[in-house]
Order: sequence, then structure tokens, then C-alpha cells
Amino acid sequence: MLCGTFRGLRTGLLIAVLLPLAGCVGFADPSSFNSNANSAQTSPVDAPTGEDAEDAVIGKREHPRIIATYGGIYNDPAAEIMIAHIVGRLLTAAGQPNTQYTVTILDTADVNAFALPGGYIYVTRGILALANDNSEIAAVLAHEIAHVVLHHARARSNMIRDDQMVDKVMTGVLAPADAQALEEKSRLSLAAFSQQQELQADHKGIEIAGTAGYDAFAAARFLSSMGRFSKFSVGDATQADDFLSSHPSTPDRIQRATALAQSEFGDKPGEHDRDGYLAAIDGMSFGASPQQGAIIGQRYIQPALKFTFVVPNGYTLQNAQSAVVGVAGDSEAVRFDSAEVPASMALTDYLKSGWIAGLDPASVTEATVNGMDTASGIAKTAQWSFRVSVARFQGQVVRFIFAAKADSPRFDFGADATLRSFRPTTTADLAQIRSVSLKVIVAKPGDTAQKLAQRMASMSRGVELFYILNNLLPGDPVTPGQKYKVIEVS
Repeated sequence: MLCGTFRGLRTGLLIAVLLPLAGCVGFADPSSFNSNANSAQTSPVDAPTGEDAEDAVIGKREHPRIIATYGGIYNDPAAEIMIAHIVGRLLTAAGQPNTQYTVTILDTADVNAFALPGGYIYVTRGILALANDNSEIAAVLAHEIAHVVLHHARARSNMIRDDQMVDKVMTGVLAPADAQALEEKSRLSLAAFSQQQELQADHKGIEIAGTAGYDAFAAARFLSSMGRFSKFSVGDATQADDFLSSHPSTPDRIQRATALAQSEFGDKPGEHDRDGYLAAIDGMSFGASPQQGAIIGQRYIQPALKFTFVVPNGYTLQNAQSAVVGVAGDSEAVRFDSAEVPASMALTDYLKSGWIAGLDPASVTEATVNGMDTASGIAKTAQWSFRVSVARFQGQVVRFIFAAKADSPRFDFGADATLRSFRPTTTADLAQIRSVSLKVIVAKPGDTAQKLAQRMASMSRGVELFYILNNLLPGDPVTPGQKYKVIEVS
């Protein structure tokens, strides 16, 4: 199945597309999983699934699913070494120097961090890019360690077990698409805690980080950066499910965190190591990973699986959770994904097998497109018309689902043209993909924040992003010889 980092895009319209469908510190080893974000297959874990499973078993069972859901593992030795050193100090400060934790850097632009039962801690590329020194990322990691120390992860897993029992009953009466949404909700909710638990983890995390020798005020400082980035990202679907989504309001948390740091550690200086931290993340990928697919205008290019297709003019494409989705205004949408279908099953039979509600069996046709077997059909619901096409590619079946409020020859032509554009990539296709990365620069005498920000002026809202990434405000001075972050496209 395809997998991406999308977290919502004109939700009401996309739901219409889904309606026809049924249905000691260690680092995770990337070689243990298929880290290609467009294949959610992971190595099986031999673990019991009983209701009374231990924390370690729960974590082992869910770990590969989290990796698949969040785009795979990001392999960066410099960042891994830096994080391992920080976590080691935090564990000692937390009184757990011999406790085993597995820390995973997830290959996603989402600004997020969370924990699972059994000592599994996750940070994303996005949150590493936003932090400006090791005390800020220590505050994030200490917060997640606090969830485990306070047994929040186990309590959360028990709540989810009860929730899943209710969901299991409900899926028997809900439409298939709603049942699928419930399953996804249960999986992702493993990463969520109550607001009261978040405040408790804030308190304990600041104690742990300050005791470990890091700047105790870093938590408040980084919460401010996350709040600014969250506001910046409003309307950006890839960030709609970020670290702040289930947490208490940011201003209140900042005030609490500042007061706690002052009361516990006063004016005691703590470690920052800005230079060392920025050196560790210099060159890190920024934004959506090219391996998760590149979107260039109306064209989608998948470099890992080596295919491409083009949607009609007017559509805006985005990488979505397990799919590529797009909308054209408020009246049309498209979803592209993949499915496991037995090689012995004809594609026409697959279309008629019940996973599409409202399908007209008489509309199903088959054809050969660019050397691939394909089948297409028409489905209708009360308010929407659908054009559904499937094709066999590299042993899998890929699916295009177009939805429109008003049926028309133009809509039919666009869906057919998209199917016919699906083909293997060429060298020219792959040459269009650009690399976006975080670079660390050194301010020179005479530099200003505005001057440095202009290095990102070619990006959409790049100047604004520069200030947020460096936790600066317009007019703030920059220090000659100090390092700052910029985003470069090559």
C-alpha cells in the first residue's frame, strides 16, 4: 500500500472519494523494515496479541505499524549519535540508567514526538528541524520519557483496548469506509495522551532535563517555536495533525513551563550546545521526502517504485496517508492508491467484487494501457459520480478513484486521460525531482536577519519560515559567527 505524510485535505470532499471503498538506548534498524514510504509492508513481529500483553509486547507489536504509518525510518548517523547521547543523560537523570529505550527518527515533515509502551520513543525530521539547540530537543525527549516513567503509555493502551472493543462492535453496523476510519483512528491514537497527562509529562520532563544539566527553560522556548510553526502551517494539510493537536493550549503550557523552570532551577545555567546540535542536523532532508513521491504541477513521480502519472489541469495533488489525493475546487477529487489482489483474479472481477459501492457492473470494461492490463467502471451515489480504474503494475494493483458532484464528458475524459498517463518513469522524469534540505550557515559581519532570510525568498513564504526555524522575529539582530538555518532546493 502507498503511504505518505498527509493529514487532511478538504476533508468533506475527500470523504466522498472514500465512500465507495470497502474495506539501553537503541535505534530502530532501517534494514529491519521497508523504509520506502510508499510500501507499508514491514517485517512481522512474533509477539502475543492477548489483552494482558506486557508493555514490551505492545510496543513490539505496534512499532512496525507506526513506522509504516509515518513514512518509514530516517537514517542519519550524526543525528542518531546526538540523540543517543542526550537520551542516555536523560535516563540517568530519570533514575533509569539501565532501562532500554528504542528511539526512532521518522521520515516525515510532521512536527511530532510520541511514545509507545515498552520504551519506544519517536521523533520526526520535522521536530528536529524546528529545534535550535540540544536543550530544546532534550526537552522534547524528556517529555516523552516522562510519559513512560509516569506509566501513561500503559494507561493509554488500556483505554485503547476498551475503545477498540467498542469499535469492533460498531464496525459490524457501519459502512466499510467508516469502519476503515475507525481502525486507522485506533492505531494513531496509541500516540496520544490526555491533556492532564501532557501537563504531568511537561512537569516531569522539565525536572528530568534540568537535572540532566540542560537548560530548564528550553521547554517553554520550544513550545513557543511550535506554536508559531503551527500557526504558520494553518491550511497546510501535512501539518494538521502535529504535536500540538491533542495538547493543552500553547500559551498556557508556556506559562506553566516557565514558572516550573524558575521554581525548580532558578537562574542556574543549563547546557545549550547550539553549534553541536546544528552540526548534527546540517544537511537533513526537509519537507516531504522525495522517496514518498514528488509532485510537480499536475504530475506525480514515484522515484522508488518508478512510476508517474498526470492529473487534469485544475487539480492540486498532495501526498496523503497511504495514498496520493487531489482536489479541483469543491466539486471534484481524486485518490490514487494500491491494493493486494491475487494474480489469478481478473481486474474486471476485482472491480465487481464489492469494494466499490454503487458500481454499475454493465459499465466495467477492460483495456491494455502502456502495456499494462487495466479495467474501469462507473459508480454513483446520491450526490457523487465516480470513475474508478485499476491497473496491474509490478505485481500490485493500483487504483484511480475520481469523484465529481456533476457528471460530464469532461470529467470522464480527465479520468481516462489520467489512467492513460500512468507509466514507468524515464530518466527525464526523475531529473525533475529536486532535493530540499536544511543547511546551516554562519552569519557574517553586517548580516541582518532580513538579509539571511532573503536566501529563502524563492520559496513560498520562505522569509517567514526562516524566522520561525531560527526562533527570530523581524528586526531581531543576528550575531556574527553564529550559526543559522536556511532551506535550500537543489
